[in-house]
Amino acid sequence: MPIITISRGSYSMGKAIAERVASRLGYECVSREVLLEASDLYDTPEIKLEKAIHDAPSLLERLGHGKRSYVAFIQSALTRYVRRDDVVYHGLAGHLLLKNVSHVIKVRIIAALDLRVEVLMRREGCTEREAAALIAEQDAQRRGWTQSLYGVDPQDPSMYALVLNLPSVGEDEAVDLICHLAGLERFQTTEASRRDMEDLAIACAVKAALIEKHPEISVGSRYGNVLVYCGGGDRNERQVRESADPLMGSIEGIRNLEVHAGVPAPESAV
Repeated sequence: MPIITISRGSYSMGKAIAERVASRLGYECVSREVLLEASDLYDTPEIKLEKAIHDAPSLLERLGHGKRSYVAFIQSALTRYVRRDDVVYHGLAGHLLLKNVSHVIKVRIIAALDLRVEVLMRREGCTEREAAALIAEQDAQRRGWTQSLYGVDPQDPSMYALVLNLPSVGEDEAVDLICHLAGLERFQTTEASRRDMEDLAIACAVKAALIEKHPEISVGSRYGNVLVYCGGGDRNERQVRESADPLMGSIEGIRNLEVHAGVPAPESAV
C-alpha cells in the first residue's frame, strides 16, 4: 500500500483531511510523532527540531549548518517510520524528505485566504487583521525554509500528484480523491519501490550519523551499497572514512560503504 504525504499551508484543513484519509484507509496518521522519534534517536530536544522545520534559516544559521543537521535527523526518523507503508504523513516537507520512491503519493492542499482566516480567528480568538498577518508570516517562513534548504518553491504544483483547492473542492471530495489515488495500481508498493525506500532509509541514517562532524556530505545507497560524497582532497576523504567505517556494524542494511571526495553527488543522494 502507498505512503501519502500531505503538504499544506497553515490553517488549510490539511490535518483534518489527513486524519480522515488515514481512518478510511486504515493507515496510521503521523506528524509530531516523527519529531519525537528523531528526538529520541539523536538525543536532540524536540523544540530544536520543531524550530528547524518551521523557521526559515537566517544567513548565520545557513553558514553554521545547524538546521541542516536537525533536518537530517528528521529525515532519518521519517524514513524509519514510513518504511513499513500504510502511513499518512502531514508534517512539513514530507514531499521533499521522501524523494524518488514511486509508492509515495504527494498531495498539496491549498485554501482560500478567507477560509484560513476564519479558521484561525475561531481557534485563537484573534481579529481578522491579526489572523491574516499571522498566516502571511507563517507562509513566508515555510516558503523561505523550503527554498533555503531545497531550492524549490513548495507551491510549485509539479511536485505533487494531486493539488486540492479548498473550498472549490469540499473536504469530503478531497478525502475521496486522495483515497482514490491510493487504490491506483501505479502507486502500489512493488519490490523495486520497497528497495528504493530501504535504500533511502539507509542513506538518511548514514547522513544523520555523520552530518554534525561532516556537514557538507551527501549520501546515496543502492541495494545497501552506500556512497558518501564529500568535498576536499585525500585528507578530508580519510577523515570522513574514519567516521563512516564504524557505521557498517551499527546501521542495519549496509552491505558496503565507500567515500568519494571531489565527485559530484547524484541528484538521488540525500
